[in-house]
This record gives sequence, structure tokens and C-alpha cells, in this order.
Amino acid sequence: MATVERWSGREVRALREAKRMSIRAFAAHLGVSDRMISKWEAGGEAIRPRPVNQAALDTSLAQSAPEVHARFSALADTRLGDIPKPQAEESPGPGACHQIRHHGDGKLMSLVDGGVFLCGPENQPVHLPAYYIDVFPTTNADYARFVTATGHRPPLHWDGGHVPDELCDHPVVYVTWRDATAYAAWAGKALPSSQQWEKAARGTAGRIYPWGDQPTPAKCNVREGGLGRTTPVGRYHSGVSPFEVYDMCGNTWEWCSTETTAGRHELKGSAFTSPFSRAAPATFNDASADMYDDDTGFRCVAPVTGSGRLPIGVPTQKQTVDSIQQSSTSSR
Repeated sequence: MATVERWSGREVRALREAKRMSIRAFAAHLGVSDRMISKWEAGGEAIRPRPVNQAALDTSLAQSAPEVHARFSALADTRLGDIPKPQAEESPGPGACHQIRHHGDGKLMSLVDGGVFLCGPENQPVHLPAYYIDVFPTTNADYARFVTATGHRPPLHWDGGHVPDELCDHPVVYVTWRDATAYAAWAGKALPSSQQWEKAARGTAGRIYPWGDQPTPAKCNVREGGLGRTTPVGRYHSGVSPFEVYDMCGNTWEWCSTETTAGRHELKGSAFTSPFSRAAPATFNDASADMYDDDTGFRCVAPVTGSGRLPIGVPTQKQTVDSIQQSSTSSR
């Protein structure tokens, strides 16, 4: 099996070609920009990626198939001058996030590309396959359709089993992990693993919060805001994640599929009841699967089917939050 003691732009180029990936695809796979890949490759042996990127390259190579290792070994032994100079590819601009509307529950979902991202407090490189994640948490209006279709028990804060009008576009709360799992199964989805949730929240490059590294409580609904209640899921535009996902800090804790000990599962995101110090997506929390509270909800994920980016729902143009909320209101 091929190994690299210290990566340079030469080995980066060899690995990308061995994996038969474009610059853009390889950049997404590693969690860096395509311009950075072009810079590394153009610099050849004079370029030494940072340690965190060296680790991501190590992980990519280690997880490659034997035929990739064979191609990499052959390419890495070729003199740099024999390798054509790479051509930079245009970066996708803002708003280029691939989104669909899922056929099961009609919710808007964002694609999270497969590849390495920096995970946890120590920013360890972790590889995940591609998946879709709900742009917004599951709202009371979403959950009401599930309750109507299945006869599932409604949350206790719904007066007479009906959603209060003012809460339709707020995240559903007072749901246990089992309730959230039942909704996901009904919709043809699943709860995210804690790593899937964290990647969608932080992006690939290890930012602390969805919006970057600056501690800015005003970008989310946490205790410091003083609201003392949930807010509409599309309210905090400036707190959106790199994958254009909302409410990944604050508003409500969200159930994950990851089991910590028997009968307990991870929670992510913090809530309006939590101090901002608990809001970083890498923060750990868990609870009993039977726990329910006024600050705990969920969102779902779905797989990418087939090869490439084949949607599991209906492709959609990027929509404004207002149009999404109007669509939700009209379906009540």
C-alpha cells in the first residue's frame, strides 16, 4: 500500500489523477477550495500543504482502493516535468448549493458533497459519503402532516391536538427520539448521524460556527438573545451554514441517530434555553431516547441515489425563505 511521508504539490496531483477526479471534485473531497488544489499542483515540490491538509490527504489515500494505490505509485514516481500543468476550474459562486424538494414530506434539502471534513473539537479529518439534509428543522406544520397521516401522538403543547397558528413555522418540540425516528421513517428519510449533522453545520474546513469563527450570539436564537422561546426556522439568515442550512446553532437541540450508550442518543445545535457557549456544532450533548422538552426537535437526512448527484426528490431552483414559508403556510 502506498504511503507518503510528507505531501507536496507533486503527490497531490498524482493522487487526484490516480482517483480520476477533476480539480473541483477532488477539492470537495478534501474539503478545500479548487483554487488551493490548483496552487498546490502548480507549485509542485515547492508546495507543502498545512498539517491539517496533510492529514486529509493521508486519509484519502488510506481509504482508496488497491487500483488507486497502484496508479498513485506509478504517477508519483513520474518526474514533475512530465505531468501537464493543471488548468484552474471556475469556483461555484454563492447560491450554487444543490437543493431538491424531497418527495416524502415536501421539505427543501441541501446536498452535502461526499469527502473529508474536520470533525469534533480536535478537528480530526473524517470522510463521509454524500447525502442530503433538511434546510430547515422539522416544523410544527411538517409534523402535523405526519400526525394526520399516521395518527401518531401529537406534541403536548398543541392545544386539542392542533398546531397553534403562530407556531406553524417554528420547529416542533416536545418530541422524543422515538417520535423523531417515526417521522423520519414516514417521510422516507432518517435522522442524521452526529457527524453528518456536524459537517452540514460547519462545512469542511473546520470553522467553529456555521457562519465562521467569530462568536456572534446575534446570529442565532440562544439564551443571550433574551427571547425565551422558539423562533421561525427561516429567521436567522446571517447564521446559515456553508451548505445553506438554517438553525444549526440555537433555536432547538436536534436529535441525531448516533447512540452514545444504550438508550441514549446525541443532540446537536443548542437551543434558545442554552448559553451561547454551548452553541458550537462540535459540542457534545446526549439524552435518553424517551426525553422530550420544549427545546428539543430534529431534522432529517436522505441518501444520494445512484452514481453522482441524482436527486431523491424534485430538483428546485434556489428559493427565497419567504417563498418557502408561503409554500409551508399554503399546505396547512
